[in-house]
Amino acid sequence: MSDSAQNARRRKFLVVVDKSPECKVALRFAARRAEHTGGIVTLLTVVAPADFQHWRSVEEAMREEALEEAEKLLHDAARDVNRIGGLFPEYIVREGKTRDTILALLNEDPDISILVLGAGTGREGPGPLVSLVAQEATNAYPIPVTIVPGSLSDEAVDALA
Repeated sequence: MSDSAQNARRRKFLVVVDKSPECKVALRFAARRAEHTGGIVTLLTVVAPADFQHWRSVEEAMREEALEEAEKLLHDAARDVNRIGGLFPEYIVREGKTRDTILALLNEDPDISILVLGAGTGREGPGPLVSLVAQEATNAYPIPVTIVPGSLSDEAVDALA
């Protein structure tokens, strides 16, 4: 089997990157699992579309700022994945609603086989994506979802992954 055919079949671990502390735990888990299984980490950041139709220049400036921030988030996350697992992740920036964007990406890339989410530990709950997964059992994602408790230490994540 050629290298390209083998790479095309490598399991991809999708992590939705944001500024939350639990995202760091999900990143670590995905990096370690990919490292141990010969997989790939795919990082996704979703930018909400700006909606200033009356002031096009303001909308465009806000969009550019959001995209720059998303790219910085992904760059930092990619550096963490590389440091943790010695891997070079793929990363994707998309605009839209997070759930719709994830579903579209899953339809486009059949190699993505696991969605890894970190659960929040604060009083506000586990986080919007984790809550959505729990609420929509009938409209579940077409792949397994691994929810990593955000309170796990690096050592605990490493032992589990």
